[in-house]
Amino acid sequence: MYSEKVIEHFQNPRNVGSIPDYDGMGKVGSEVCGDMMEVYIKVEDGRLVDVKYKTFGCGAAVASGSMGTEMVKGKTIEEALRITDEQVAEALGGLPPEKMHCSNLAADGIKAAIRDYLSRREARGGEV
Repeated sequence: MYSEKVIEHFQNPRNVGSIPDYDGMGKVGSEVCGDMMEVYIKVEDGRLVDVKYKTFGCGAAVASGSMGTEMVKGKTIEEALRITDEQVAEALGGLPPEKMHCSNLAADGIKAAIRDYLSRREARGGEV
C-alpha cells in the first residue's frame, strides 16, 4: 500500500516541531479526513533557512510533511511557492489514491506560511 519512502518518512520524520521566532506560519486542514498541519518558516536573504511542521493526521500526512519540508529547505521563496502536491507525492514514491489529499497538506501549508511571511513583511514596509 505505501512505498518504502513513505514508511521511512513516517517512522523517521524530518523537521518536526515549531520555530518559536518564525517569520511565517501556515495552518491548513483537510476536510476529507480531518488531518491538520502547521508549517513554520524562517527566512534569510529570500531563502527558507529553516522549515518545521506539526501535524495531526495519518501516516501519509506525517510523511508528506516530512518530505515537503525537506524539499523546500534552502530554496528561495519563489522556488518554494512552486511546490505542488503531486511533486511531494512523487518524491515519496507515490501515495494511494485515497491518500493523495494528504500531500496537499504539506504543499498548501508551505504556501500558507510563505503568504503569512509576505504579509508580515509588507505590513512592516518590506522588513520582517
